[in-house]
Amino acid sequence: MAVTPLRLRAIVLNALIAAVTFVTLVPFVWMVTVSFMPRYESSRYPPPFWPSRWTLENYHELLTRRQFDGAWFDYRILPAMGNSLLVAAISTLLGLVLTVPAGYAFAKLRFRGRERLLKLLIASLVVPGQVAMLPLFLIFRELGLVDSYAGVILPSLAGIFAVLFVRQATLGIPDEMIDAARLDGAGEVRIFVSIVLPLLMPITVTLALFMFLGSWNDFLWPLIVLSDQHHYTLPVAVAAISREHAADGELMMAAAVVTTLPVLMLFLALQRYYIGGLLGGSIKG
Repeated sequence: MAVTPLRLRAIVLNALIAAVTFVTLVPFVWMVTVSFMPRYESSRYPPPFWPSRWTLENYHELLTRRQFDGAWFDYRILPAMGNSLLVAAISTLLGLVLTVPAGYAFAKLRFRGRERLLKLLIASLVVPGQVAMLPLFLIFRELGLVDSYAGVILPSLAGIFAVLFVRQATLGIPDEMIDAARLDGAGEVRIFVSIVLPLLMPITVTLALFMFLGSWNDFLWPLIVLSDQHHYTLPVAVAAISREHAADGELMMAAAVVTTLPVLMLFLALQRYYIGGLLGGSIKG
């Protein structure tokens, strides 16, 4: 049976996708298997891929012990997970309240200076976020927000990418639909809540997932602004433990699994909305 060029192209494409998937998944699978290995087994050469004996001792030590071998870091991982959940949930909720209406305003409302402000927002995207961390820290120190959850949350509330993301999606809503609602006497708030927001629901869920993942995985800014161990978010707590147990790969991989698992489950639960939001680049009336 002859292989047509179209079929050959499909075979090559599927093989390439399979290879990329394999390369991407192997580190994650190894992370999980190492977390179930007995202590220091992963330090052997060559490193084993599967445990010689499956054990939960690494998770038991990580989740139940308050102090690790007399180290200075006296803190369990579960409270840090609670801190991360609190910070990520509040950041996501308040971020949506601020950015979704702002994106709609930039797309459909006419106000003085809109285009100049939009160009300024776009230009600011090229500035690395790390550049603003020092002046932001100094401002927060003067305001008394250092070592507080508010200090972690506030910088993430009005993300420029989120505003532009919502704006781009809102541009796909027909102007005639909004103008008809205005002719019927609907106010701008009513139009946004009753017409625009339902149409933007896939985009909003996608944006919420982006915000939650970004806040959950954020390490650098919480590391800078938080000093009390009891306020540590999960990435900062895991980094603090790793400084004392750098050679304990199994314990660190267990911490990585605990950090990754909640957001992975969230992504799997919302993947239908996530894919719909990414593919729905425009909304057709």
